[in-house]
Amino acid sequence: MGNILSQSFRLPPPTLTEKNLPDQSGRVHIVTGGYAGCGLELSKILYQKNATVYLAGRSADKANAAISAIKQAFPDSKGKVDFIKVDFSDLSTIKSGVEGFLSKEKRLDVLTNNAGVMTPPAKSKDAHDRDLTLGTNIIGPYLFTKLLTPILQSTAKDAPKNSVRVTWASSAAAFINPPAGGVAFDKDGNVSNFSNDNGKAYAQSKASNMLLASEFAKRYGRDGIISVSWNPGNLTSELQRHMNSVAAWVLDRVLLFPTIFGAYTELYAACSEDITESQNGAFIAPWGRVYDAPGHITSGTKTEAEGGSGHAEKLWTWLDKTTSQYA
Repeated sequence: MGNILSQSFRLPPPTLTEKNLPDQSGRVHIVTGGYAGCGLELSKILYQKNATVYLAGRSADKANAAISAIKQAFPDSKGKVDFIKVDFSDLSTIKSGVEGFLSKEKRLDVLTNNAGVMTPPAKSKDAHDRDLTLGTNIIGPYLFTKLLTPILQSTAKDAPKNSVRVTWASSAAAFINPPAGGVAFDKDGNVSNFSNDNGKAYAQSKASNMLLASEFAKRYGRDGIISVSWNPGNLTSELQRHMNSVAAWVLDRVLLFPTIFGAYTELYAACSEDITESQNGAFIAPWGRVYDAPGHITSGTKTEAEGGSGHAEKLWTWLDKTTSQYA
């Protein structure tokens, strides 16, 4: 419980904000869900520092409204802001979105996997009849990242050391409510659905992203890519839209911080020079600090030969198989 409290109360101030972020001219960022919540706030910070920013998501209307607002707020920016249409609950949409991006850009410096859902209506399904939280928070982002890995690798060849990154959305929920090892598998090696328990599904999805951050670092760190996961913090955002009104009111009055602070956590993960290859695979706590992962996650990142559960490797293998027809 102490790990949760230290990520929720009496937090140190953010060390990287729009005030001291270096100029981002020439750098290309993708922010999934970048037109709402802390994803939108992150997109604003990057654009005002002259970055090329792509907002990835399923709603063109929301993206276009956000793009207009961003440009109006920062008319002196020399950056660019654009939209990638993908729906992480429908794997068939992801490859075409990536291909559209690749037709426009020759580099990708940072992919921020920000998009996700929290406590949707019980038994909600994605387009493939899987649990919606599982599909949107894990499977879709994995495929998106997989398809973008070649351009990340090529960018890292010439980019400043440790500057090319993939970051993954986790949560304090990953510390308290996931299954052993961070993710549960059935007897056939498939990730278990928790359609009847939103809390478990959400916790598993966020623990899984910690595992994926570590596994990606193991596989692609040698190519010069940094991969970390982060807890954005307890924020006021659209994620609470499915909660009952009383719970949402209590959270907003007692536990939640302005959305911009989540963007500072994500910004630290994306751009802080404090993060080097020695922190590859690390977990970032609010509002931007390297933090110890819980024991069940650390066990999951290690193979069975290393004395762990091997769940990160198993999760990667399952995701690769599950998404292969859409790659």
